[in-house]
Amino acid sequence: MSNETSIVSKVWGFANILRDDGVSYGDYLEQLTYLLFLKMVNEFAKPPYNRKINVPEGCDWESLKSKRGADLESSYTEILKQLSNTKGILGQIFIKSQNKIQDPAKLYKVIDMVDKEKWSLMGADLKGKIYEGLLEKNAEDTKSGAGQYFTPRSLIKAMVSCMQPEPMKTIVDPACGTGGFFLAAYDYITDYHQLNREQKEFLKNKTFYGNEIVANTRRLCLMNMFLHNIGEIDGETFISSADALVADEGKRYDYVLANPPFGKKSSMTITNEEGEQEKEDLVYNRQDFWVTTSNKQLNFLQHIRTLLKETGEAAVVLPDNVLFEGGAGETVRKQLLESTELHTIIRLPTGIFYRPGVKANVLFFDNRPGAKDAWTKEVWFYDYRTNVHHTLKKSPMTLDDLKDFIRCYNPSNRHDRTETWSENNPEGRWRKFTYEDIVARDKTNLDIFWIKDKSLADLDNLPDPDLLANAIIENIEAGLESFREIVATLNDSSEDKQEEVRLRLLS
Repeated sequence: MSNETSIVSKVWGFANILRDDGVSYGDYLEQLTYLLFLKMVNEFAKPPYNRKINVPEGCDWESLKSKRGADLESSYTEILKQLSNTKGILGQIFIKSQNKIQDPAKLYKVIDMVDKEKWSLMGADLKGKIYEGLLEKNAEDTKSGAGQYFTPRSLIKAMVSCMQPEPMKTIVDPACGTGGFFLAAYDYITDYHQLNREQKEFLKNKTFYGNEIVANTRRLCLMNMFLHNIGEIDGETFISSADALVADEGKRYDYVLANPPFGKKSSMTITNEEGEQEKEDLVYNRQDFWVTTSNKQLNFLQHIRTLLKETGEAAVVLPDNVLFEGGAGETVRKQLLESTELHTIIRLPTGIFYRPGVKANVLFFDNRPGAKDAWTKEVWFYDYRTNVHHTLKKSPMTLDDLKDFIRCYNPSNRHDRTETWSENNPEGRWRKFTYEDIVARDKTNLDIFWIKDKSLADLDNLPDPDLLANAIIENIEAGLESFREIVATLNDSSEDKQEEVRLRLLS
């Protein structure tokens, strides 16, 4: 077997060669997924595994690699079509699959590269490193929009480090993208626990569940997890293609880790009688929701609370509008404070997501049984946004940047915390607010800041020009997004909504 550097170099080398031919990272990653899966099915069918995996006749690896030229191209296209109709993980990997490498000679070279390695014997760390690397490269291709399915791995690891998931417990992500939260949780559990056989089997096959409605992203998630030793090649899929928000399926989980998709409205594309396509807002009428709204982020927050067991724990990335929006937003915040223990919020900096202008936070809350008094007694805020500057390329956020937050969070005993903010240290980033402080604020507003923004007052300490330029771009993008939301709201004819729009414009 080739050494690690050689394998990584080969896989990445083909990505660059094909890119010159107009094959994007995403298309290459997709084709590599099909070929890797077929090759591993072939390996698992042989000793010492001897598994019988139901691949249709003529669709196996040996049949594919024996072809050349135009015959290879047509055979590959037919194999993809046949496999898309199979069941289980096999069908989910190949659903809606298409050949994106039109040059048969280059397609054969990729097949040959995959054929020369024994992937089933390769360590999960190496396979995972190759695949995660390609996923990140794909996310950087902003034109494809793939970045919306890729949460920064440093943020994911910090969230998992705070939650400290335990063996024999279930983890769900209702908008799982390429599976980043699952992999970080898997690594944490294996790194910090000596697992027995039963625990290992549970971790592999019964721990992780999720939803991903985009077929290509779901396929990448399944492959990513499989390469990291989660799930069986001939098993059932644990990633549903259903829209998680449509209904409460009744299952409850120990942990929710999630970064629901960006964008405020839930909508679907419909075709009218004239054949034109238009978007229609989705409103989910669910009895378990506190309020009915078309705001996708508020719906995900309500759904996540439903998913939790009575003592379940959640860590969720949500945009700023969830913290301050009136109407449905105020109702959701009040109910969240009352029915769960919302104990921690970290304000995230801009410049860490692949969609510019995103202002987001992580909310940590624990579910609780029904009670007369509110479960939330105090909320601890960590402001990692004010006077913090990151960019994706030159100054990316790392796990080290979040170490102080993790220390303040105190995962071993979050009930034993000490503020770093004080009257004598107004720059302290870690501060608590009582339940009474928060409900006394207008609309139960959780959009709380206290640190002085130096860029507004100190011209001698401005950030580097490239950071400043990126910050300006992000602010403009965020402003445009807000105005798009306002324009969408204007279509609502209710007087209350119209008044809310007027106030937002004046502010």
